Amino acid sequence: MANFLTAALYKFVELPDFAELRAPLLACCDDNQVKGTILLAHEGINGTIAATAQQVHAVLEFLRRDPRLADLSHKESGSEKLPFYRMKVRLKREIVTMGVPGINPNRMAGTYVKPEEWNHLLDDPDVIVVDVRNDYEVAIGTFGGALNPQTKSFCELPDWVRQEAALRHKPKVAMFCTGGIRCEKSTAFLRSEGFENVYHLEGGILKYLETVPETESRWQGDCFVFDERVSVGHGLQPGNYQLCRACRQPISPADQASAWFVLGISCPQCYNKKTEAQKKGLLERQRQVELAQRRNQPHIGARYAAKEKLDDAVG
Repeated sequence: MANFLTAALYKFVELPDFAELRAPLLACCDDNQVKGTILLAHEGINGTIAATAQQVHAVLEFLRRDPRLADLSHKESGSEKLPFYRMKVRLKREIVTMGVPGINPNRMAGTYVKPEEWNHLLDDPDVIVVDVRNDYEVAIGTFGGALNPQTKSFCELPDWVRQEAALRHKPKVAMFCTGGIRCEKSTAFLRSEGFENVYHLEGGILKYLETVPETESRWQGDCFVFDERVSVGHGLQPGNYQLCRACRQPISPADQASAWFVLGISCPQCYNKKTEAQKKGLLERQRQVELAQRRNQPHIGARYAAKEKLDDAVG
């Protein structure tokens, strides 16, 4: 049985007083020893938190006391170790940064497709499927045949949509992402650009992996997640990837067997991109990490560097 519960949550809802919500929410998280990151903006809430099940549910109950968040949904997964080491509640312009004014998923998002129906959509010859995640996420797992926009950040997606001719070759567009939030905003953007038949995977890849039996699954590889688990597979079981502490990219077992992999210092993706001064600093940080481990103490500075990109994604 897992020791800790991780809950991923988001909701597009108008929160004009979002700045005033920060302090009481942070206090609730601290009182319940919950760790993670939550983003608040005028357009809603987005985040991932972890602690014991009782502690996490206490924070979720607190959030749902606000009538605007009463139907806030979340996805759960377990882990043996706490996947976060600090708690942050941040105020943002957007809960997932696209950078296009006037996009309102509450009014403009595409049609939801439940995980149980997603395979049928994949088989539709009139559909083009798009993975709206970033390149490092797509690299470790995706649905076969999906278009990869090869973006470095979510705010690059609008330009890709405007320029990608393949999107106009079929009458339907289906999009998917980690937890659903980027899909909602992406399909809303497509509709603002004149696309009519737009669909997205409800609950994202995580809900698909949780719901669809592996024997029926079309998913290939692992799904990158924005915490210390790094990746998950079918049934949301821990995946096969770790994180390079130098470049913060996911690395496979093969990467770790490479001569260019030095724990805490480099991996095949970054070994030739660091200066000697940077390598020296990374070497000292790794020394401090190992020292903390021998003392059975967390080294938060190194560990919390685990792909803290909630500004761009988490979903």
